[in-house]
Amino acid sequence: MSTLMVSISGIRGIIGDGLDPQVLVKYTSAYADFVKSGTVVIGRDARISGDMVKSVVIGTLLAKGLDVVDIGICPTPTVQYTVKTLKAGGGIAISASHNPNQWNALKLLNSTGQFMTPEENAEMLKTLETATSNFPAWDKLGKLTIYEEGLKRHVKDVLNLKHVDLEAIRKKKFKVVADCVNGAGVYVIPDLLRQFGCEVIEHDCEKTGIFSRLPEPLPENLTATMKAVKDNKADIGIVVDPDVDRLVLITDKGEPFSEENTVTSAVKFILSKEKGDAVVNLSTTRAVDDVAAQNGGKVFRSPVGEANVVKKMKETGAIIGGEGSGGVIYPELHYGRDALVGIALLLQLLTETGKSISQLKEELPSYFIAKQKIVLGNVNPDQVIKKLTEKYASEKINTEDGLRIDFSDHWVHFRKSNTEPIVRIIAEAKDKAQAERLSAKYVEEIKTLF
Repeated sequence: MSTLMVSISGIRGIIGDGLDPQVLVKYTSAYADFVKSGTVVIGRDARISGDMVKSVVIGTLLAKGLDVVDIGICPTPTVQYTVKTLKAGGGIAISASHNPNQWNALKLLNSTGQFMTPEENAEMLKTLETATSNFPAWDKLGKLTIYEEGLKRHVKDVLNLKHVDLEAIRKKKFKVVADCVNGAGVYVIPDLLRQFGCEVIEHDCEKTGIFSRLPEPLPENLTATMKAVKDNKADIGIVVDPDVDRLVLITDKGEPFSEENTVTSAVKFILSKEKGDAVVNLSTTRAVDDVAAQNGGKVFRSPVGEANVVKKMKETGAIIGGEGSGGVIYPELHYGRDALVGIALLLQLLTETGKSISQLKEELPSYFIAKQKIVLGNVNPDQVIKKLTEKYASEKINTEDGLRIDFSDHWVHFRKSNTEPIVRIIAEAKDKAQAERLSAKYVEEIKTLF
């Protein structure tokens, strides 16, 4: 059975089992017809299949008459930023994010450097079956340009971000363990940290493109990294996923800082500097609401997914945002989750406070998230959500993305999977035992509905 997964952000699959050359040609051709004319920026993460995928994608775009700017191995946010800075017609980031080695994907961007909207995606898919039947003549083919300045410009502009005092950070001489899981981060994160004056201990920073562990930056996958922080008496551990849009931190004690705390800290820092509001998704910690309120700001929530967060940020004029998976979105630079931006803001926070990362963690509101999923078999997930919505109609609810219910002492978010007959349950409370008890309670509650 093919593994191909199609969503508004692009296509994802296993090389040799779904994400094959003919599929790449088909979707790239449809994307080319969506862009119509001009230039498309292409960048990829470091995984082994990247060269093959990139070759097929670039060849197809050129064959469709589009010019291509190839920025090489780089973070997904660098592709986004380069589309913006070059005023290109679009961009494709070739990366399967935190999926294992055998996966790859095309992340499709519009002319603003952001993920395509549902409307744009629908427009593209209309041409999917006919896009490979119309190619221009030999003298109308596109031109390929190799552009090595893309990553350099991204780094330069991160170093010059508003509220970031480069010289002050350099004076701190932070000792940092950098874990790039042998992905695209290897090509930028150690160097960026050194430009911030850090002493860098590289961990999984080899340019092999082969992930040495499960690439998702969850605590259970980072035991060796946490040990390295402790053994080296480092000030902080900095971990990124293969395409460098998620930032995960490890404290000076060799303990997880928590992905949720990454975006909470970024919101706290920016709202302490300027008046404004924040946007996070419906599955992100309530701690963001607390720190925003402390700084006179509001929090707006969007459905899960970077494109949805960005849409809500534009609607509300939010000055900071992101997702609890470690994704920081700071529109001062661009509308996209960007670990480079997150690193700059967190180093500045450490510099200004003079506190350790473990002390900063202790000062943040303390919550615990527990996650469960229930396999529904033949039961329609939409019916589950509908019945729960009816049951809790008198509570504070949000139905933009499944069902989120906010109680005084906890919240719970029910979301259906788009690929399996599953409902995911995310519950957050003040302590771990309560969060786990609540998530288990909601599983049992769903079982009684059917």
